[in-house]
Amino acid sequence: MSKRIGKRTIILDNKPYIIGYGSVVGKKEYEGPLGHEFDAHDDDSRFGEESYEKAESLLQKIALETAMRKADKNENDIKMIFAGDLLNQCIGSYFGLRAKGIPLIGLYGACSTMTLGLSLASIMVDSGAADCAAAVTSSHFCSAERQYRFPLEYGAVRPQTAQWTVTGSGATILSREKREGKPYINAVCFGEIEDLGVTDTNNMGAAMAPSAASTIKHFLQDTGTTLHDYDLVITGDLGKVGTDLLYELLESDGIDIRCRHSDCGLLIFDRETQDVHAGGSGCGCSAAVLNSFVMHRFESGDFKNILFMSTGALMSPTSSLQGETIPGISHLVNIKI
Repeated sequence: MSKRIGKRTIILDNKPYIIGYGSVVGKKEYEGPLGHEFDAHDDDSRFGEESYEKAESLLQKIALETAMRKADKNENDIKMIFAGDLLNQCIGSYFGLRAKGIPLIGLYGACSTMTLGLSLASIMVDSGAADCAAAVTSSHFCSAERQYRFPLEYGAVRPQTAQWTVTGSGATILSREKREGKPYINAVCFGEIEDLGVTDTNNMGAAMAPSAASTIKHFLQDTGTTLHDYDLVITGDLGKVGTDLLYELLESDGIDIRCRHSDCGLLIFDRETQDVHAGGSGCGCSAAVLNSFVMHRFESGDFKNILFMSTGALMSPTSSLQGETIPGISHLVNIKI
């Protein structure tokens, strides 16, 4: 059974194994540095669908089916799915997975949804409530832009602090069934909401960095470990601005993370050749990178013990119009092999 240590961390005794994973991205993401890592892509931003929202639902369906195929599991084997996205009422998830006939727990953690879903699925598998569970999330540049900002046709100028919402999805299958050579979730750490008063919706990195710093610090305190115990700490989508702020915040607490850190928002795009300004963002950012690049590094033996985080800016069109600040949250999973 799992056990709680410290303030936020849960150690999982019946290690939930990652037995399958899948990723799918759009054209821009495929043209980035990790293009060869993804399972599927499409040059059509609508993926053959009538709208961007329907395209996003299809992304989740493809990612989940890819993960299930790799895990050699079908719909009857998966006992529950933890899923969410950025769209109002999580329609990307609900419409994309409605035909699966699997109990679905809908989540909203903004861009932190991948590790939120992975953490909850891990606890369910560890506890025996489900012998096999899935976590999946997605985002789409075009659907997110017209919900949160301006219609694409408007052609608004993006400041340099802005990030590019990733068109992509990732899915992970967890099981109590031990599989040699497969990584497992050793521990999870849930984040607290951090709000330092950032109001600029084009600078989400600044809004999310405090929560990432807080979660890293608390996990190390809870577990009595140091950064040297881990091959790498990978954050979700802080981008360039958020990453620099993360370094400053941790250094003020005497923690130097620079040599052991990567950010999915900086890995998925080439900021020098692709017009993404501060980097990538969106639920699909960390989900696609985790279920491709990260899993491949475990398979090759490059990774044996990492901390993986997704970071979320907890805003909505309504809160932004009302002048609210942008709270941030970050959840963490410790993945080992």
